[in-house]
Amino acid sequence: MLISEISLEELNRDQITHLLYGKENELDNGTVKGDCIFVFGGTYMERTERAVDLFNHGRAPYVLFTGGDKYGQHRVPEAVVLRDKALALGVPEACTLIEIASNNTLENIICSLLVLERQFGLHKLKRLLLVSSPGHMRRCILMCRTFLPPWVELVWCPDNRALGRRDNWWENPEWERRVMDEAFKVVNGVKEKYFIDADVDI
Repeated sequence: MLISEISLEELNRDQITHLLYGKENELDNGTVKGDCIFVFGGTYMERTERAVDLFNHGRAPYVLFTGGDKYGQHRVPEAVVLRDKALALGVPEACTLIEIASNNTLENIICSLLVLERQFGLHKLKRLLLVSSPGHMRRCILMCRTFLPPWVELVWCPDNRALGRRDNWWENPEWERRVMDEAFKVVNGVKEKYFIDADVDI
């Protein structure tokens, strides 16, 4: 079903889960290597921990941390906080890249284009391992497919966390609210042409 054809009011819990979290065959299988691990901005250290795990397993030689000060809300840019955690966990600074101008998911991608161009050359970039929270991955993928070169392969690498997972998001009222808000952002984002449409198996 095309996302543009979805009516959220008609979806059951499993369908919402598949819409946002993807199905198992869409997720990282633990074997594919990439040019770079792309970490979306935020304050969740689980994202850094997932990126470091991928790096330590030789999945990519570089980790790109994204995120600015969130419209002045943070004294230290999100990317710096995430990167510093990675350094503390043993990732060499020479293997990290950083983007600190962005304020949201879309800007994480757009502002990273220059970083990726200068480090790799966009024409040479083949595959990115995308890291974010599990329920955020669909929107990340759609935005990347909209604004990154079409030849770049994207691998879903959601972080590991106690709450907000595909198997428990509905058990916590706050996470249920967040998931339904994210579902609206995905469907409305497509319908308002913020990013491309996609055929999803829900």
